Amino acid sequence: MAGGRRGRFPESSIGGPLDEWPGEWWVDHRDPTVREIMAARLDLAAARGCDGVEPDNVDGYANDNGLGLNATEQLDYNRFLADEAHARGLSVGLKNDLDQIPELMPWFDWALNEECAAYEECDLLAPFTEANKAVLHVEYVDDEADGEALAEEVCGLGPNLDTLIKGWDLDAWRIACDER
Repeated sequence: MAGGRRGRFPESSIGGPLDEWPGEWWVDHRDPTVREIMAARLDLAAARGCDGVEPDNVDGYANDNGLGLNATEQLDYNRFLADEAHARGLSVGLKNDLDQIPELMPWFDWALNEECAAYEECDLLAPFTEANKAVLHVEYVDDEADGEALAEEVCGLGPNLDTLIKGWDLDAWRIACDER
């Protein structure tokens, strides 16, 4: 959550900061006001003509969130987000929360993963591809000159991943494994 948006959330719902993401904090998704705010954001996505959404940072229970969130509460919230997205005609992708994929896969239409090869966790995404759901996967390089070597290493990894190699600055440069 960016600093300017923090004011919309009740102060009591703001937890600890996200590691390595200045200006972002965990929020207490058990708070009804937080859920209302997130539902309004989904309304906005639908009104703007989006086809789908990818809620980020849906693994607060697995992080130092400052709120005491647990895995059961996280499952409930993630399913809430998926149900609310579907109620608006939006597809919804799961990003993060790899440990709860078996329980969450039925609610989510696709998955987005960053760096599963680097973290040796690509196999955790198999429930999505086994259910014929897309898994969009990105691995990053510091220098574009390293892209081809990384592509040799990661293209074809995992359970039918749709893989891109990108630079950290997220400009237009990319290597798409399916185009090689």
